[in-house]
Amino acid sequence: MKLHNINPWNLSPAEAVAIQRELAREVRGGQIPRLRTVLGLDVSYQRTEQTFTACAVLLKMPELSPMDSCCGVGDVSFPYVPGLLSFREIPPLIPVLKKAPRPDLIIVDGHGIAHPRRFGLACHLGLVTGVPTIGCAKSLLVGTCQKPGPERGDMTPITYDGNLVGYALRTRKGSKPLYISPGHLLDPEEAVKGVQMCLKGYRLPEPTRLAHKLTQRAKDLGV
Repeated sequence: MKLHNINPWNLSPAEAVAIQRELAREVRGGQIPRLRTVLGLDVSYQRTEQTFTACAVLLKMPELSPMDSCCGVGDVSFPYVPGLLSFREIPPLIPVLKKAPRPDLIIVDGHGIAHPRRFGLACHLGLVTGVPTIGCAKSLLVGTCQKPGPERGDMTPITYDGNLVGYALRTRKGSKPLYISPGHLLDPEEAVKGVQMCLKGYRLPEPTRLAHKLTQRAKDLGV
């Protein structure tokens, strides 16, 4: 996949915040394209948090069947700072993304516009790849929302500063909700549709579920 070099990665947290504010102006909405392939991404850290394993899994739609996968390992180069996850996780993902075929949609474990500066990991990945991107997080970073109903598909809006930034979605009956927000080239409602199209009976959408399983397997094997 061809990537866009939109910013440096060797910078301070203060510089990273400034870049987020600038790049947030480039984020756009849009509709779900015709989905033939979806790419799931995951980054996992060793206990020492000095090395990472980054993996991508490409799935065929609508079957959600795996077509391709790739992994990479390396050193952590940016500290953990809440709200700056993209500067920690995108550098290890870049070599993996370069090896991956260009998908129609990307789903990542993280936030999109449901972020203090409206520029979470999914937004940053969307600008880097030029692919519609969805953030699918396990916890709420900013904003408020009501608890969705108990059934699969129940959802409630997430609002921040008076704006709709995503939805809390129950992906499986009785499970904890996921927090869905668009990254780039998607509207909030379209981001939820994209996640719902990628569910296969688990709490997590299949692309990120399989990517996470692959990172754990790769770590165990030392790949």
